[in-house]
Amino acid sequence: MTTAHDYSEGIDPERALKYAIQHHSGDRTEIVEGVITNVTPSWDHERAAKLVRRQIQDRVDALGCVEGSGHLDLPLSSNWYVPDIAVVPDRLARVGAALLPDQTLLIVEVTSKSNAETDRVVKRKRYAEYGAPLYLLVDRMQETVTLFAGPGRLGYTTVDGPHPFGTPVRLPEPFGIDLDTSGL
Repeated sequence: MTTAHDYSEGIDPERALKYAIQHHSGDRTEIVEGVITNVTPSWDHERAAKLVRRQIQDRVDALGCVEGSGHLDLPLSSNWYVPDIAVVPDRLARVGAALLPDQTLLIVEVTSKSNAETDRVVKRKRYAEYGAPLYLLVDRMQETVTLFAGPGRLGYTTVDGPHPFGTPVRLPEPFGIDLDTSGL
């Protein structure tokens, strides 16, 4: 008779969970407050993200950065995010490992019906707590765009919005550009 092995002894649950998620098939798998979530964006979701990407691309290049949907680790928590867009310095992107929110210049999340509250509440709180300097929330359900800045342990100190789609939204330095939200 085979005896089951007790894997709980001496194992760091956070480390084990994050190791497993990195080896899970599928590139858009997150852990949100300990719950593993497979993210499969719809075409309209991808379209909204692409509209933002196109508008920031020149400035991202000029800053020596890249934008993408790479892994973001939130150490000492049961969170591992794959944002819709994160802008990171090229030198950090070359490392190939998960980055931390405070290593980004901008994080963009686009809501879907299945994750709107997570993007509005949980991720906003966690991105601020982990020092993401700018968090842009494109809320397709409410048809608004909100920019959060000034991260801290209790949340963001500056909120610009929500602005209805169609209102230009200023991305502050180092971007210094106005986003056209009319096509979102």
